[in-house]
Amino acid sequence: MPIIKDMDLKGRDFLTLCDFNRDEIEYLLDLSSKLKKMKKDGVIWEPLKGKNIALIFEKTSTRTRCSFEVAAHDLGMGTTYLDPSGSQIGMKESIADTARVLTTMYDGIEYRGFGQEIVRALADNADVPVWNGLTNEFHPTQLLADMLTIREKLGDLKGKRVVYFGDARYNMGNSWMVAASKMGMHFTACAPDDKYFPDEDLQEKCRIWAQESGGSITMSKELSAADGADVIYTDVWVSMGEPYEKWEDRIKDLMPYQVDSKLMKRAADHAVFMHCLPSFHDLETGMARDLHERFGITEMEVTDEVFQSEQSVVFEEAENRMHTIKAVMAATLGAVL
Repeated sequence: MPIIKDMDLKGRDFLTLCDFNRDEIEYLLDLSSKLKKMKKDGVIWEPLKGKNIALIFEKTSTRTRCSFEVAAHDLGMGTTYLDPSGSQIGMKESIADTARVLTTMYDGIEYRGFGQEIVRALADNADVPVWNGLTNEFHPTQLLADMLTIREKLGDLKGKRVVYFGDARYNMGNSWMVAASKMGMHFTACAPDDKYFPDEDLQEKCRIWAQESGGSITMSKELSAADGADVIYTDVWVSMGEPYEKWEDRIKDLMPYQVDSKLMKRAADHAVFMHCLPSFHDLETGMARDLHERFGITEMEVTDEVFQSEQSVVFEEAENRMHTIKAVMAATLGAVL
């Protein structure tokens, strides 16, 4: 069990890992491990009893909602869930006004939705911690869960090689690049074209952080990037609401970068497969069947063989969302073990 160092994060927002240094991230991971063990051991710890948090979901989610609600309950807090139809944010009421209103009623605010500027505006106008449950640009709670899972499976993060296959332009590619650069890991985005790589300005920032931490940031178009990797990572290529013409182009471009057993064999023997979920690895969902009818594919970013394999740790990642989110809320709301 890691030793929990003294670290005061009370009152801090959790919007992106760009805002946190290596020691702070390690602290959150250590705290996550401690809280996970306590839960497994049946220890009840409710340091935030009497507090309440607001959960704003402009984009719905199974894992994020369940993680925040269970974590809040475990800490003794109440929750109010505001789905896309249950909030006037940005419509009848400005983001600034929404933040000011919620601040008078709640002790913390979670936001899951669209642009990073929205969660940033909430934080700028709230007097309580604001947590990013996902934006188009960043997904920091997922990265804490991913890093906790890697520590549990492979040990220390420093020096580990993570290769991300597919569309790395958005929240997961960006967030992994930031996390790796902060923690001394070696991150490679692997895609067929520069348009699928993370923002160049963010790449430059991450390269500076990677120099300081002993990590590295690489962009590659070659499948050989997987050779000897510790972690193979991917995410869905298309999202609900995107026009079908985008789906067709993206599937055509990225299919050679699908994570299959042949690709996994290029990685280290101990390598794990990771995915933030949901995944299109079979035809058991309506959207997957729609993709199959339109484009003839039965699997997309990862094959079912890899997804169901012993190397796959996707459900461990999913569980760790709850433990790491609990740590973030506990730390930023001032709960002390």
